[in-house]
Amino acid sequence: MSKRSAGWGAVAVKWPGTVSGVGTGLYLRHESSLAHETGSHPECPDRIRAIEATLEQAGWPGVRRLEAEPATTGQLARVHSIGHIERIEGFCAAGGGMIDADTIAVEASWEAALRAAGGAAAGAERLLSGEAEFAFSGMRPPGHHAESERPMGFCLFNNVAVAAAHAIADAGAARVLILDWDVHHGNGTAEIFDRSDAVLYVSLHQSPLYPGTGDPGEIGSGPGIGHTINLPVPPGANGELFVSLVQHLVVPVARQFKPDLIAISAGYDAHADDPLANCSLLDADYGELTATMRDLGAELGAPLLVCLEGGYDLGALARSTLVTVRTLAESGAPTPADPALAAAARERFRPQWPAALTPSSGLG
Repeated sequence: MSKRSAGWGAVAVKWPGTVSGVGTGLYLRHESSLAHETGSHPECPDRIRAIEATLEQAGWPGVRRLEAEPATTGQLARVHSIGHIERIEGFCAAGGGMIDADTIAVEASWEAALRAAGGAAAGAERLLSGEAEFAFSGMRPPGHHAESERPMGFCLFNNVAVAAAHAIADAGAARVLILDWDVHHGNGTAEIFDRSDAVLYVSLHQSPLYPGTGDPGEIGSGPGIGHTINLPVPPGANGELFVSLVQHLVVPVARQFKPDLIAISAGYDAHADDPLANCSLLDADYGELTATMRDLGAELGAPLLVCLEGGYDLGALARSTLVTVRTLAESGAPTPADPALAAAARERFRPQWPAALTPSSGLG
């Protein structure tokens, strides 16, 4: 199944766990993620089963498991219209079906979507309270394609956006950095925060690919100009390119932006084994990306919230998630990537972030 957009029509109507490793982390989850039944769809309950079986076998390294509470209407309404929320609720209550050519919901999807958004928000709040050093919200449906008024691309509510908005409104954060390394552009997150200077949204994504957004010229609007950074990569792009862009562009810009929370939209569909895209990252590359962001967070005093997005080869998804969690819980410097690979992107975004991306600035 390929991701395609179509119309959204009117509708009727302390789980005990182990703690190990150096880091102290949380893993947010809920059984409702398994009840969001999508049949033969690539975004299916087996994704969560594969992740949790792999983490269980590894002893849940560095994390304590918590059951996610549902998001409140108030939390959702910070990033979605009331009409959008009511349409999702009514559609699910009526039995669900296909929202568009790729996005499906059933009756149980309402609770699953509430818990996925609520888990992300709870993770942000617990991190900013100092309860943990990192959190992984391992639930579905994913979120980064969901716009303020429109579900699409397998997504009903925008989980990472709900978390970022909650962090700013209720948990003491002034600024949030969202790094989206899902292979598809997070059009929903970009749309929701288009005019915000409190959220810096950075997306690494394959282009051309669904949903067709994410051009480097899309930099935000109004007060948010410069606070959207799109970093499209060509089909076949490997881990070294992804890591170089993060180390030599995202890191220096983040040092200037000074976020209080770092949120990662963690899709694992840029993996070489993934059937829905054409990039070539390996398990270890997700460790390098994670280690880079972990060390940045430690430097800035900003905890890391990781929200599950895509990833449709079950083995690659589960292994890469384990690498992410282990890396967050441990220490060890990331491998430096070739700065030349990020030079063109640095030059493109230097007008918006001159203090960070000018070679003599010292921030890079």
